[in-house]
Amino acid sequence: MHTHHQLIAEKSVIDTIVLSLPFILIITIYLTAVFISNKKYQRWPFYRIIFFIVGILCTAAALIGPIAESAHTNFQAHMVMHLLLGMLGPLLISLSAPMTLVLRNLSIKHARMLSKLLKSAYVQFICHPITAAILNIGGLWVLYTTDLFSMMHSSILVYTVVHLHIILAGYVFTISMIYIDPTPHRTSFYLRACILVIAMAGHNILSKWIYANPPAGVGKADAELGGMMMYYAGDAIDLVIVVILCYQFFKGNSYWTKKAHSLS
Repeated sequence: MHTHHQLIAEKSVIDTIVLSLPFILIITIYLTAVFISNKKYQRWPFYRIIFFIVGILCTAAALIGPIAESAHTNFQAHMVMHLLLGMLGPLLISLSAPMTLVLRNLSIKHARMLSKLLKSAYVQFICHPITAAILNIGGLWVLYTTDLFSMMHSSILVYTVVHLHIILAGYVFTISMIYIDPTPHRTSFYLRACILVIAMAGHNILSKWIYANPPAGVGKADAELGGMMMYYAGDAIDLVIVVILCYQFFKGNSYWTKKAHSLS
């Protein structure tokens, strides 16, 4: 006969498999879109496929499995989840250019409808670097400096809304900084660079705040280790964004410089 622990273990495995299905479906849809796109256009870069798959796996690892389970009681695990869900996952997914792939697979009519949506005032407002930074970094300050953190672990609805906000805010912030997909409402490099520096400072200050002022229910030693993880790992991921942003700027300047010389 099955023991109580065996039944719990089997239920945990089944729950993990069920919760994994949406992520498997998303990856399948992306790969199918790549297959269809390759028949019509130039082959989709293989590295973008890898970025997308790893990005989705990072998101899945943050929401299901041992990290997600430990995050309820272990602040260090929670911080790993935060880094995967709100920073690394969105960065990798943005580098996979999902919107470009969608546009390549839509009919002309539907592609125009999507383009119209991307050009709307609402998208322009949400994807503006200042708005995106407030939603992303400001949301984290609200989470870790108010009762929202403890509420999140006592309500499945709050838990779901908070984590949905983290991944969406992280993605919007990333695409507002670096332009991989078509971006109708572009802002200057200097504005994005300034906002990125301010956002990085806000993230670092928050990590130090957590180090010195643990959220409710979090032990001092746990908060210190979690704050250090947030500080150093967050900087490492932000550094990738900085490098890409600067690369795009200098590449663009080099292109237009050559263009000007060719016309002179």
